Amino acid sequence: MTTGTSSPTGPAAPGPSATPVPGPRQLPLIGNLPAFSRDPLGFFAKLRGHGDVVSWRLGPQRALFLSRPEHIGELLTGVETQYRHPELGWAFKLVLGEGVVTSEGAAWRRKRALVQPVVRPRQVRAYADTMTDCASALAGTWQPGRHIDVRREMLGLTQRIAVRTLFGTDTAGREDTIGPAMDTAQAAIGAEFRGLTLFLPPWVPTPGRQRLKKAVAVIDSEVNRVTEERHRSGVERDDLLSRLLAARDEQGDRLTDKEIRDEAVTLYIGGHETTGTTLTWAWYLLSRNPEARQRLAEELAAVLDGRTPGFDDFKELRWTEQIIRETLRLYPPVWLMTVIAKDESTLGGRPVAAGTVLWASQWSAQRDERWFPEPEAFRPERWDEDAPPAPDHAWFPFGGGARACLGARFATVEAVLVLATLAQRFHLDLPAHEIPPKTGLTLQPGAPVRATLRSA
Repeated sequence: MTTGTSSPTGPAAPGPSATPVPGPRQLPLIGNLPAFSRDPLGFFAKLRGHGDVVSWRLGPQRALFLSRPEHIGELLTGVETQYRHPELGWAFKLVLGEGVVTSEGAAWRRKRALVQPVVRPRQVRAYADTMTDCASALAGTWQPGRHIDVRREMLGLTQRIAVRTLFGTDTAGREDTIGPAMDTAQAAIGAEFRGLTLFLPPWVPTPGRQRLKKAVAVIDSEVNRVTEERHRSGVERDDLLSRLLAARDEQGDRLTDKEIRDEAVTLYIGGHETTGTTLTWAWYLLSRNPEARQRLAEELAAVLDGRTPGFDDFKELRWTEQIIRETLRLYPPVWLMTVIAKDESTLGGRPVAAGTVLWASQWSAQRDERWFPEPEAFRPERWDEDAPPAPDHAWFPFGGGARACLGARFATVEAVLVLATLAQRFHLDLPAHEIPPKTGLTLQPGAPVRATLRSA
């Protein structure tokens, strides 16, 4: 699987121009805010029904919603040139600081150049054993007939993997310190994103903000503790933190301790919540699609024959990877992206007024029947090598362009190896009822995902 920004290479079908068409009726002053707030995913589907480039308003903001892959591609590749990211909320900035996700311009280019080598494929290989060791340890605690909360188990697992790949195996058990603090931080970002505190000045001391400040103090203390230990020992270890400490820019300068902290937190959040949520949705979809689950069992038996998978098995676990890819199509953890047009921005050759907010939704585009026939169906075979390709930028769970997710390869390898490790030993039987998604910082299950364990 190409862990970039598009589906298998194929030309996008020619379409109409980027001339905006009006969207749903707007209310005075608040525009389409009520409809968006009630049901963002349903509202996006409604916008897509109006046309390929739809004008609407989120309060006073002029906005365009994009549905065609070629327009989405322009948005993805135009950041830093024609578009900029919107201002982020207080909670987001407090947690992530000035990391590679939040930086702009020259500061972003420097940090990306320093961080990118840390998660290159040859570096990911070094972390594969940690991924499968943690998954095997979890499987050792499971028993047939036991009832589990799937999301809690998957998030706990990816949390352990994130802590150990970031800080090293000598931090086993530190998950109990940093994990709850990170959970509080991510919950605060999600709440702010939904608009609960986004518009409050930073000095307003809400209970949620007080909890967040305490959580960030724990995170800072823990990251600083490990960083200071690395400085004192002078020993280079095989973990992400050590690689960040060793990184140098073109002038030979290292990241400062504050920059190390910001990038470490960014890597943790990017590698924990999103992968754990993806695995939760994968188990849900497999339970509802027994034929796909049977084909998974057959592949695992043929490739692994009962042994624990390693990095070299990744390329052979093609069906397992297709399951993850199709899960990311149906339930992308990052479900929308927004940018703001700069002066002289264009879309499809047409000018876009400066200040216009352009929106694209992975959820909406990846469920468009024009690019994915039977879009609501779970069909991992869509990603077979001989299957008809979807257009570029019709599938973009990792974003795209220069600001594509740096951890895409890491996340994909982790999801595939963890799923293979656990699925060799257990089936997860879920109730037949449908579980709706819930929007927040990531696209999460809107109800508990409970399963009964059964031996594979």
